[in-house]
Amino acid sequence: MTDLEALKELIRADSQLRGQPISKLGYFCAPFRPQAGPFQDKVIKVYRGLTDLAALERLKACHDDYVSAMHASGVGLPETEFHLLDLDGRCIPVIVQQALPDDSMMRPLMIASSLAQTLEMMEAAGQVITRFWHWAEDSDTRIGFHPSIRNFAYVDGRAVFFDTFPPLIHYSRDEMGKMLLTFSDKRLMRIIGPFLRARVTGIQDEWYSPPETLVGLVGSACRLRPADANAYLEWGREFARRDMQPWAEEALKGLQEPPRLPGYWTGFRKILGLQGEPNINQDK
Repeated sequence: MTDLEALKELIRADSQLRGQPISKLGYFCAPFRPQAGPFQDKVIKVYRGLTDLAALERLKACHDDYVSAMHASGVGLPETEFHLLDLDGRCIPVIVQQALPDDSMMRPLMIASSLAQTLEMMEAAGQVITRFWHWAEDSDTRIGFHPSIRNFAYVDGRAVFFDTFPPLIHYSRDEMGKMLLTFSDKRLMRIIGPFLRARVTGIQDEWYSPPETLVGLVGSACRLRPADANAYLEWGREFARRDMQPWAEEALKGLQEPPRLPGYWTGFRKILGLQGEPNINQDK
């Protein structure tokens, strides 16, 4: 049996063989890590299939380019592969990614660690953010980045980014807005989303804005540990002045008080049962 055939059998298998989902609350899918077999050191992410093969081929090409961009920018990724699998007559996008240590997910570490330790994690994540955006200044295509706390692990003093879906490269703003609906794992979102398309499309705007990605990171920390919000705001302001030129002034405007998520997005998350939980690689 080839590796891809084994992957197909694993996806078809019941939860006992596949292993329990790492998270049942992800927006696009529920990643799982097999408990045994050739993929036991991998996290498997299975997305909605489409009948539009041209759209899926473009998705694969964009994902390949995004992985290349992550490495070219110095962000890096765990080993990540994208496959289009024919499962029972339907083409299914599947990402296979090298698993990270169970105890390295940044979100639970941010909750459990001391304030000083969390500030070290924030600095590590901030360095990844500024590294990406300074590299992207020379990009000749539309490219974004979603460096939220839930999309990082923290390994040996380094913030390790691992989120590659949707691939934030080449797609226009309207196209990415449609992807947020098309690939949502929640049927309810696919039903109500088209009636709120402008707001759904706006979810992505932070991912394409260098200052807003920093503000978003700080906002996540403030919401995780509200008692320490002032410390995270102080760190964010200092980091912006030190390492986020030429976007520092715009970032500082968003760091005058603890940043809040847009009301429409918190509303979506409540409706979809995603409130307060991460969409992460493993623990994720």
